[in-house]
Amino acid sequence: MTDISYNNWVSMSDKNLAQQIGAFIRHHRLLQNKSQDFIAHAAGISRSTLSLLEKGETVTLASLLQVLRVLDQLQVMDSFMVQQSISPLAMVKMEKEKRKRASTKSSQNKSDW
Repeated sequence: MTDISYNNWVSMSDKNLAQQIGAFIRHHRLLQNKSQDFIAHAAGISRSTLSLLEKGETVTLASLLQVLRVLDQLQVMDSFMVQQSISPLAMVKMEKEKRKRASTKSSQNKSDW
């Protein structure tokens, strides 16, 4: 694969990005010494669809995911994980609303002490 740093992704055209994805797929397929026919059959797609993917042509997202699964490369999905974060202001507000003391309720019987 080519040595392109993360900073250059933004300046690349969609066509070049698709070609990078295709190169990634082809690289990992060849590393595993698997034919296009084998991967396509295992992914449930046609060999021509896999060939288009490797060339950087337009294929469906579902086809890409199926190929990634067969190649055991779904770890690329880690880049798409959304982490829930809480803002500092919301954290302060939650701390402020937290109970500081127990209150005596009218339903409590003080003779139980």
